[in-house]
Amino acid sequence: MRFVIIGAGRVGLRTARVLRDEGHEVTLIERDESKIRRARTQEFSVVEGDGSREEILEAADVTNADALGALTGDLNVNFTACMIANHYGCRTIMRIDEAYREEIYREYADEVDEVIYPERLGAIGAKNALLGGTIRAIADIAPHLQVVELTITNGAPVNGYTISELQLPADATVLAFGKHDQPLGIPDEDLSLEDGDRLVVLADFDVLSEVRQLLVGESPGKAAANAGSDATSGTGGVN
Repeated sequence: MRFVIIGAGRVGLRTARVLRDEGHEVTLIERDESKIRRARTQEFSVVEGDGSREEILEAADVTNADALGALTGDLNVNFTACMIANHYGCRTIMRIDEAYREEIYREYADEVDEVIYPERLGAIGAKNALLGGTIRAIADIAPHLQVVELTITNGAPVNGYTISELQLPADATVLAFGKHDQPLGIPDEDLSLEDGDRLVVLADFDVLSEVRQLLVGESPGKAAANAGSDATSGTGGVN
């Protein structure tokens, strides 16, 4: 596949390297001379200029690209580039660096194919590493939806239940299940939940504390506090 990435900074260049390593063709757009030199030193094709200008996008052959990643730190540049690329039929991915507020997400999410927030992804990864333990945030799906992996404990109210007997809140659903030390897979309704087993759950932030209480056995106070910190941890400094 062919990709155009705007921004050869930390996020853009790393993304380009991953794509190239997987055999894809990548063209970068950048206007900072030092970043251009660094990208070209790594043997990337770089178009010099403002990625929000149509002629620069055309010079990068956006007309034949499968997707465009607008990954600069400038929200206006990213949004404008995505609107132009959308005109050419590209899949559009836009980076935002603002505080993770619902109104910002909603403003742009309907206009592009996907909005990414590298800082929040990084914060999730850092938090998981620091906390360790039985709960691991995986990804934000929307401003109020998060995918989490939870490890069943001896103190969990559902310990000993089968998957079919598990009753999560209405705004939560099981996506995957893995027995202790075994890979995750599609949930089997007849399997029992035991100490060390893992469940991957998609849940609304409003019910995360209840999910924690059921699957991990956290106290109501601790579960509410931890779920609240998940919902607001986007101010930390990751796809």
